[in-house]
Amino acid sequence: MSKTFRGVFTVMITPVDPEGRVNLKALAAFTDWQIREGIHGLIPLGSTGEFLSLSDEDWEAVARTVIETAAGRVPVLIGTGAEDTRESVRLSRKAEELGADGVMIIPPFYSTPTEDEIVKHYQTIAASITIPIMVYNNPATSNVDMRPELLARIADIDGCDYVKESTLEVTRIRDIVRLAKGKMTPFGGILGFESFVMGAEGWVAVASNVAPSVMARIFTLVADEKKYDEARELYLKWLPIIQAVGGQAYVAGSKALLNHMGFAAGAPLPPRLPLPTQQDAEMKALVERFGMAFS
Repeated sequence: MSKTFRGVFTVMITPVDPEGRVNLKALAAFTDWQIREGIHGLIPLGSTGEFLSLSDEDWEAVARTVIETAAGRVPVLIGTGAEDTRESVRLSRKAEELGADGVMIIPPFYSTPTEDEIVKHYQTIAASITIPIMVYNNPATSNVDMRPELLARIADIDGCDYVKESTLEVTRIRDIVRLAKGKMTPFGGILGFESFVMGAEGWVAVASNVAPSVMARIFTLVADEKKYDEARELYLKWLPIIQAVGGQAYVAGSKALLNHMGFAAGAPLPPRLPLPTQQDAEMKALVERFGMAFS
């Protein structure tokens, strides 16, 4: 029986050593820390995990390490997006074989598929696995915008049970809830607090790489305790951290913060570069200001 996905799920960085090799020991420690800090779920091999810069061998090693380290304590979804439907099927089957609780799939990001092609893409993948799919709408990176009306069509596909909605239009959460009629559960992708208020059942967050307990608490305050004012206050307090890992710096910024926190995240993988000196200094100052530490 599949788990229900709810809460804040960290779209995880992939730590590397000084030579740029994937650091599986550090990844296991990072996974365990995230769970001890109270995160609700984990998603390795998304955009923040630099999946496009990893070999097949590294991809599998990352997925296996997170799944085995989590050991069922929280749900683990594996990013299995690919330009070729057949490749996404292969990766999704591999994720299920490794013990993933679900997969997160961005649509083909170069070919600019039509709506019918997108629906067929997800139909084909869903038919090939038995674990649930979190559809991932991020027009800024995929060159495709799956608006609520299209997502309502995809919601009719058995297995396409969740969506990560990554735009700055929070009303889309409202419309997904309204149009999908309970067949697809929305997660915020960029907007956390705002999405919870509009009915999202979770947040696939970048900022929880560095502040998992705080980001998880914001969700609990809104969704479970209905303490909206307290949640807003906590959200606004930590907004500088959320913004620091937004936009173009989501990988380099996350790794810079973690490095300053005492975790060996390493540098971004090519073609990304580490942050410029001044921006890195700003990240260090944020770590000191918020008293953040990896332990």
